[in-house]
Amino acid sequence: MDAAAHFGQLARYNVWATERLLRAVDALPEADYRRDLGLFFRSIHGTLSHLLVGEHLLWFVRFAEGSSPRVALDAEVESDRAHLASRLREGAARWEPLIAGWPAQRWDGVLSYTTMRGTSATLPFAATLAHVFNHGTHHRGQITAALTALGQPCPELDLVYFLQNPHTP
Repeated sequence: MDAAAHFGQLARYNVWATERLLRAVDALPEADYRRDLGLFFRSIHGTLSHLLVGEHLLWFVRFAEGSSPRVALDAEVESDRAHLASRLREGAARWEPLIAGWPAQRWDGVLSYTTMRGTSATLPFAATLAHVFNHGTHHRGQITAALTALGQPCPELDLVYFLQNPHTP
C-alpha cells in the first residue's frame, strides 16, 4: 500500500472513530461531560476541544497552508457541546481530500511551515502526519477510558475491536 492510500485509510478511521466517540459522548449528562475526570485536559469537553485545536485548527492548517494560526493548545475554543461536535466532524472529514491531493513525491519530503512565533520549521512529512493521527488516537483513547469508568463502555473504539474488524470503516 502506498503512503497516500495508507494515510487515506487512517483519515477514514479518524472520521469513523470520531463519529462513534461523539455518539458515545452525546449520551453523557452535562455534569459528567464537563466533570474533571483526571484527563490531561481535565474533562471530556476539554479533551475534545484539544482535539479540535490540535488536529484541525493547528496541524490541518500547517499541512494545507504551511502556517500556524495563533491558538492556545489548552484553550476551550468552543464552549457549546453540540457546536464542538459539529466542528470535530467537519474537521475530521477534511483530511482525506487533502491527503488525496498530494503528489507521490510529497510523501518522502518535508513539511515546512511557520510556527505561531513566526519561525520556520521543517519536519519529515509522513512521520509528522503519522504523529497527528497518533495524537488524536491517544486522546480518543483517554476519553474512551473515561467513558468506561463512567459506566459507558465504548467497545467499538477499543484497539482489540479494530484488530478483530480490520475492514470496519
